[in-house]
Amino acid sequence: MDKKLVRKIGLVAHDAMKKDLIEWVLWNSELLMGHKFYCTGTTGTLILEALKEKHPDVEWDFTILKSGPLGGDQQMGSRIVDGEIDYLFFFTDPMTLQPHDTDVKALTRLASVENIVFCCNRSTADHIISSPLFVDPDYERIHPDYSNYTNRFKDKAVVTEAVESVNRRRKKRK
Repeated sequence: MDKKLVRKIGLVAHDAMKKDLIEWVLWNSELLMGHKFYCTGTTGTLILEALKEKHPDVEWDFTILKSGPLGGDQQMGSRIVDGEIDYLFFFTDPMTLQPHDTDVKALTRLASVENIVFCCNRSTADHIISSPLFVDPDYERIHPDYSNYTNRFKDKAVVTEAVESVNRRRKKRK
């Protein structure tokens, strides 16, 4: 029996790129049917409206988060870390400084840390969605092993040293 392929896709676009992402989603809507979407607020609302207009009888699985600058970028990052997103289509505007640039950098960094498929423009998105791997139900990304990092304080006396330091300081105060 064939596996039902459901990709978990994040959709984000800066204001100057929203129309481009909406057009890209509409152009590829048949390929995108049946997948799960997580979108920042304004982008998701506009894309879902466009999809419902083009395909009024299709039920789309959308989770719409807050607007990017209002916390949506962090919500998207949290879902990446939790394994709820494996593709991120984030159409960025390279010509405009974003007031929430630190959020954007954190989001793109998490996409890299978690080794998810990530693209920031239409050309890359076209290549990703036309890749045989996009429709391959057996494709699974490699999950990085960060155990060396997460265990870097194992068998180290950091906690003991901190407790002893506080105790010594308390004794001096008495």
